[in-house]
Amino acid sequence: MRHILLEDTNSQATTPMNIANWIIRAALSRPTYPAVGHGHNVVLNYQQLSQEVGTIAGGLLDQKNLNPGDRVGIISANTPQYIETIFAIWHAGLIAVPINAKLHQSELDYILTDADVSLCFVSPEIFAKNHQTKTPFVAFGSDEYRALLNNSPAPIHPSNPTDTAWLFYTSGTTGKPKGAMLSHRNLMAMSLNYFSDFDKVEPGDTIIHPAPLSHGAGLWMLPHVCAMACNVIPQSGGFDCEEIFGLLSHWPNVSFFAAPTMVRRLTLHKTKAKPENLKLIIYGGAPMYVTDCIAALDRFGPKLAQLYGQGESPMTITHLPKQMLADKIHPDWKHRLGTVGICDSCVSVKIVDDNDQEVPTGQTGEIIVSGDTVMTGYWNNPKATNQSLKNGWLYTGDIGHFDNNGFLTLTDRAKDLIISGGSNIYPREIEEVLLTASGVEEVSVISRPDADWGEIVVAYIVGNTDEKRLDDHCLKNIARFKRPKIYRFIDELPKNNYGKVLKTQLRLLENQTPAT
Repeated sequence: MRHILLEDTNSQATTPMNIANWIIRAALSRPTYPAVGHGHNVVLNYQQLSQEVGTIAGGLLDQKNLNPGDRVGIISANTPQYIETIFAIWHAGLIAVPINAKLHQSELDYILTDADVSLCFVSPEIFAKNHQTKTPFVAFGSDEYRALLNNSPAPIHPSNPTDTAWLFYTSGTTGKPKGAMLSHRNLMAMSLNYFSDFDKVEPGDTIIHPAPLSHGAGLWMLPHVCAMACNVIPQSGGFDCEEIFGLLSHWPNVSFFAAPTMVRRLTLHKTKAKPENLKLIIYGGAPMYVTDCIAALDRFGPKLAQLYGQGESPMTITHLPKQMLADKIHPDWKHRLGTVGICDSCVSVKIVDDNDQEVPTGQTGEIIVSGDTVMTGYWNNPKATNQSLKNGWLYTGDIGHFDNNGFLTLTDRAKDLIISGGSNIYPREIEEVLLTASGVEEVSVISRPDADWGEIVVAYIVGNTDEKRLDDHCLKNIARFKRPKIYRFIDELPKNNYGKVLKTQLRLLENQTPAT
């Protein structure tokens, strides 16, 4: 059964707010402008993108018999089909569930089951692995995928502002990922905030996507579609320094999102290509060392900006705009480089103590945030929702303090989070896996600073085993990027009088231990 047209006066009164409207808007006003690029080539203009979005949406409704609110997954490396598919999901009134393609099969299966995904689009290599799951897979580029393009276009579904658009799965300290429900309003507010706090995007500008579209990079796709710019997927589908410099020479007015480790590699990369068309690099997902930031400014000029956000308030808590980041003559310049900037335009941010009372400037406490970008809750997890959302505020779990000029400094990260190469890794998840390995009696996981990755995972082990057996065990149970890079074998873990492991002492010990 077809969905109700927006102009249907017999429908129940709603206030439609579907972000897929941006595709239709662009197709009407700038149909020939490039919308999707792959490598150096334009593969779709906005008229073509709008046509494919509508027909795929029609296929999801008619061929696949999906209904409004059903969840549709995407597990893939970056590819042009990712963009047309995610907008088709929204066009049809469905909920997108982008999933990190690097996750272990058991982790993928957990998310597919938890979200009750009705259909999942995957890259051919994922499809070839034949994951043992009940969820139907459709491989990009397959005959089944092409069949979706042979449907009549569906009218856009009149989604409400609070309808969930994106289930953003973020790991938790229990090791079980939680799906942050991001509504159409959340994503629109985030996109408009980009124009206010980061960059005024013009039609015909470019954003390239070397980082996975399943997370931060995919979210920055949205403001660029809103502004009728071109989203470009590298030919490699990922991050390659020489390729990035080549794209910077080819496309006009280029921006991209990168983890600090990616920025560092680009800064150090030797190439004859010049970043002549670079407009903006936005880095986030982890702190950047001040020395690395200065080196990047020296190489690329005043074209860097920083963000601090969470999946629960996507890409929006604080930011350090490029003007402030590059203002070398300011007396507090180096101090500011060590902060995560000032509050975003679309949110309010406070620091509170254990009694939920706001603390004075300069005093450390938990960072909480409120605004139209904050998620509506966790999918099918009211307990976690109630712990994180209180009286209209998101409790981030991150610890920090404001200075007298409104710059926020992070002093600790939520629940011992490790950020390695821009990916979030939670120690307890690794600990739970290692505790199931033969010979392991106790384990505690911490991080160690690393010049290439930002941080690496270090596991302290009590028991009778060896590094190879532990590494093999991890590779069988968790994603490769999460496994420890270093194993330390000790007789006992340091603990307090209540038996709690003192990770602070382990960190001190690690700081005194040479890297291996």
